[in-house]
Amino acid sequence: MPAVTVENPLTLPRVAAPAQHTPRPVLAVTTAPSGFEGEGFPVRRAFAGINYRYLDPFIMMDQMGEVEYAPGEPKGTPWHPHRGFETVTYLIDGTFIHQDSNGGGGTIQNGDTQWMTAGSGLLHIEAPPEQLVMSGGLFHGLQLWVNLPAADKMMDPRYQDIRGGQVQLLTSPDGGALLRVIAGELDGHEGPGITHTPITMIHATLRPGAEITLPWRQDFNGLAYVLAGRGAVGTDHRPVHMGQTAVFGDGSSLTVRADATQDAHTPDLEIVLLGGRPIREPMAHYGPFVMNTQDELRQAMDDFRAGRLGTVPAVHGM
Repeated sequence: MPAVTVENPLTLPRVAAPAQHTPRPVLAVTTAPSGFEGEGFPVRRAFAGINYRYLDPFIMMDQMGEVEYAPGEPKGTPWHPHRGFETVTYLIDGTFIHQDSNGGGGTIQNGDTQWMTAGSGLLHIEAPPEQLVMSGGLFHGLQLWVNLPAADKMMDPRYQDIRGGQVQLLTSPDGGALLRVIAGELDGHEGPGITHTPITMIHATLRPGAEITLPWRQDFNGLAYVLAGRGAVGTDHRPVHMGQTAVFGDGSSLTVRADATQDAHTPDLEIVLLGGRPIREPMAHYGPFVMNTQDELRQAMDDFRAGRLGTVPAVHGM
């Protein structure tokens, strides 16, 4: 798992919840079902079964892989539309090429993130490069969908290319955790991702036995998804393992701990922490469109069929 790292975390700024804080309780722990997306790459549906009032403003999140492809096996997605939200693709292992009909695109790998604001609508594609298809190799990442409020749903599309080296790196007081702030802020330290909907997205690596208690905005919700390893969440130490999501209740801090013993394949606990300010608007969701009303959904589908969300470039370099 070669997402951006450092040899000595104690050289980084340290964060911890203040002495006076209110621990967030763990309301639920769910297990992601497995499935397939796009042209057939395996995914875990991280938010399946969780009531949307605890997810808002997040819509869905897929863990893509971890999978070791044989030559000829790497797969991506075909060209497809989006309207009304943002897609965040965080690649931990492997390489993906993105292109969209608005002119955005690039190659992401090993800790890079692409942040696409679909807004009023576009077409896009994500696929492994030809050399990876030929050679095979490890692939592992996340795709997160973030809702846009009604006032921003028809904004112009935008693409952000966030290199792994741009993320804000932090640690815990004892250096037992490495915190990668991809978007939003943690204790005043801001990540590079520019968000329309206020959110925080962190990839944390905890060494065996390490524990973190982080300050967390009280106007945000709180979610933790385990990418790899085993640990516990909350002050009551609810067990969690790979493929599980913890839903936190209200409070000003959240706590995560890594088990003292991990397996050889996963030496550390790898966990994604998410928080966002709920939009609290009606949501109408159908496939790649996330709007506020059924009429807006029908308009999005009509616009897609009529070619008003963009056209596939004649040569897309894949």
